Amino acid sequence: MIGSGIVGAGAAYHLTLRGAEVTVVDGGRAGEATAAGAGIVCPWVDHEDDDAWYRLALEGARHYAVLPESVGHARVGALLVAEDPAELEPVRALLAARYAEAPEMGEVRQVARPSELFPPLDPKLSALLVPGAARVDGRVVRDGLLRSAVRRGATVHEGSASLTGDGVVTVSGGARLEADAVIVAAGAWTGQVCGPLGVDLPVFPRRGQIVHATLEGADSSAWPIVLPRRGPYLLGFPGGRVVVGATVEEVGFDPRITVAGLNEVVAAGLAVAPGLAGATLTETRVGLRPVMATGRPLIAKVSDRVVAVTGLSAYGLTAGPFAGLLAAGLALGEKPALDLAPFAI
Repeated sequence: MIGSGIVGAGAAYHLTLRGAEVTVVDGGRAGEATAAGAGIVCPWVDHEDDDAWYRLALEGARHYAVLPESVGHARVGALLVAEDPAELEPVRALLAARYAEAPEMGEVRQVARPSELFPPLDPKLSALLVPGAARVDGRVVRDGLLRSAVRRGATVHEGSASLTGDGVVTVSGGARLEADAVIVAAGAWTGQVCGPLGVDLPVFPRRGQIVHATLEGADSSAWPIVLPRRGPYLLGFPGGRVVVGATVEEVGFDPRITVAGLNEVVAAGLAVAPGLAGATLTETRVGLRPVMATGRPLIAKVSDRVVAVTGLSAYGLTAGPFAGLLAAGLALGEKPALDLAPFAI
């Protein structure tokens, strides 16, 4: 396994559940997406024109129910907000059309005063509440899955890794590992890792800068996710922590926090939630989200013994563990739990 983000950790977890001998190698690159992601699980509002993508996100959200209980997942609901109530009608119609197949979204309803549920919000906003949406902490999810894999015998190596042959991995320091199957879940770097196989994977990084702020004395543990029709998302975490993000930047492998990026996030966040003006800026994060030029993720064998999984973009924390399950199945030669034809090279 090359890569120990949420996808790689998910794959390692599911491989060890099936009794496979697993070695995980990760170099800890700056800008890894899992460590930065905010953690929104609300698949029913997106991918209206791509049923395959929607199906992957939907099953990814459902998959959290079978993961370890302490995985950092909390069902808090989501507020879809807009200045003009008419802007919410298209998404209301989409949710109504999808409800029969996905009743876990809960009964969607209009909220007269969304600021009663998320106090920093502009009280003039209109909102729909999607009760089934959930918040996840990507770092907690990843660490929990890796710990479970290690308890079942997985080994974790820190250091960079490269493919030097089909099924052969060389780790920094010169160690050579040969495997029956290799899963490459290296995020935006997956194309680089698979390059020695002669495979050209059109995956590229998309930078997202995120701000964490703290409202002293606020009980934000049950605040819903806020998803504006335009502008940034907002999430509440325990301890008065509020996350605002993210930028969408095509800047290559540049994992820097920039003044312009922070200004964009902060200004847009205050426009939606002016009550954050007095919050303390406590942390900034940046992630390089992996995006496939095809627009869909890649979950496929790229050689006889190498499986690549990448390109989940902003949906890594929604579908990552499930994508890891699918990749594990490919590596073991199992019939996939989802039609993977749309996610081939």
